[in-house]
Amino acid sequence: MSTLMKIEFSVPAEKADDCNAFLAPKVSHGWEEIPETEGDRMLFRIFLEDHPLGTELTRDIEARFPGCRLSHSEQESEDWAMAWKDFFNPVMCGERFEILPPWLSEDGHDGKTHIVIEPKMAFGTGHHPTTSLCLEAIGEIVQKGLVREGMRFLDLGTGSGILGIGLCKLGLKGIGLDIDPQAIACAQENLETNNVAESMRLAVGSVESLDAGHEFDVVVANILSGPLIEMAVDIVPHVRPEGVLVLSGILNEQAQAVAAAYERRGIGQPVITSQGEWAVLVWDSVRR
Repeated sequence: MSTLMKIEFSVPAEKADDCNAFLAPKVSHGWEEIPETEGDRMLFRIFLEDHPLGTELTRDIEARFPGCRLSHSEQESEDWAMAWKDFFNPVMCGERFEILPPWLSEDGHDGKTHIVIEPKMAFGTGHHPTTSLCLEAIGEIVQKGLVREGMRFLDLGTGSGILGIGLCKLGLKGIGLDIDPQAIACAQENLETNNVAESMRLAVGSVESLDAGHEFDVVVANILSGPLIEMAVDIVPHVRPEGVLVLSGILNEQAQAVAAAYERRGIGQPVITSQGEWAVLVWDSVRR
């Protein structure tokens, strides 16, 4: 029987938001947060299916949160696999999309565009607000007639492939890039599950791996604010004039800094929408 790695650590309660932002791009399927009865601290509990990546994550946690009382152990995976079915529920993302796990793929609501995602290590199950915000924004842009069948897209930091799959199901074709090889493997499985493998090409890499002058009608990037700011100079040239740019992975307090980095590239101001502590930035007609 295969095993999982259980990771537990705690941080002062005032650092819980920082911890959530740190874990969001690393642990797609979520984690438990449990208030500790003493000391005003928050306990975080994570289960990972891949031991090498789990070991890497423990190192990252200890480096980011010194003194976090981290521990890890093995746990049988059989019960955990069943537990997925207890809490992984369908997710509505605006008026257009519904995210479903494979065991509920036949239970979706009529009239919605269904995306079937197997919960794994790669970021993007639809449960995190940044993923939901991006899909909701895409749905609204479609409703405006700005995204149409036959257009080309770039999904930067594709993770599970969820945003690219959504665009493929709207009739677009494109490329998904991620610097994590495991994310690409996971995304390929999800493309095949959703019958869109012919519409989306995947590769390990970042925006720098694209040929100069390669423009897209739609560019989506659900990463983090720091990398998005650093990559502004590289991302903007790949959005065709009057194209669409959707950015997330951004905390509310970081949104203006990210927006300013792109405004300095001459593309105008985005519409900023929030869900909880997270924001999405949308340029629905990029000026170049």
